[in-house]
Amino acid sequence: MKQRVYQFLYKNKLFIKFIYSLIILNILSIVLASYKDIRNEYSLFLEYFEAFSVFIFSIEYVLRLWTADLHYKKGSKAKKRKKFFLSTYGIIDLLAILPFYLPLLFPFDLRFVRILRLLRLLRIFKIGRFSKSFNTIKYVLRESKSELSITVFIAFILLIFSSTLMYYVENEAQPEKFQNIGESLWWSVATLTTVGYGDIYPITGLGKFISAIIALIGVAFVALPTGIISSAFIEKIQKEKKKEKKHVCKNCGCEM
Repeated sequence: MKQRVYQFLYKNKLFIKFIYSLIILNILSIVLASYKDIRNEYSLFLEYFEAFSVFIFSIEYVLRLWTADLHYKKGSKAKKRKKFFLSTYGIIDLLAILPFYLPLLFPFDLRFVRILRLLRLLRIFKIGRFSKSFNTIKYVLRESKSELSITVFIAFILLIFSSTLMYYVENEAQPEKFQNIGESLWWSVATLTTVGYGDIYPITGLGKFISAIIALIGVAFVALPTGIISSAFIEKIQKEKKKEKKHVCKNCGCEM
């Protein structure tokens, strides 16, 4: 019985498509519920759909926890279930249903209930279990982790250096906008990422010169993680194509 349930959860294509579709519809319902007219007119339908979705996701979560001893090879049944419970998808599955049950168990004010409702958006990450695209992104980020870490570290240094420098240059001219290094940090983020919101900008000659240098560094810097991720994607796609091209010889069973 447990083996059949396990096969149904992880191998049955109809069930996978059903859960996939249900996740997409859940995200769509969150978007539609943000429109006041739709929320007022179809509130009952949206509530029933939410209850139905949580019911399905809850059963799925319990069954995955129950069959965890078949999914993992090493350890006792308790350790395998604990491993699933603490796994990335295990936590995502739990967070997908938890916002529905918590207000029923504990009295919360409306502000906290709204935050819990926002957690429903995490259901989109359940797609990662079934989506090849999601898994590819996860693989690329994992393989590029060290390179991206270096990029983030350099970005942090540039942000702190530029915001501190701009604070001392612009503070006297614009004390209301460059009040402290924290305020300058917002300017640094907007300039280094080349977004340039325009709410805070330098007015002194030296400040404008520094801003131009930071903006030019930002243009080159933003392209750096993009190139790292792009090369990792290309490498992954090439590996997948090589696997697809390989076929097994019917006579000897060797890969060709």
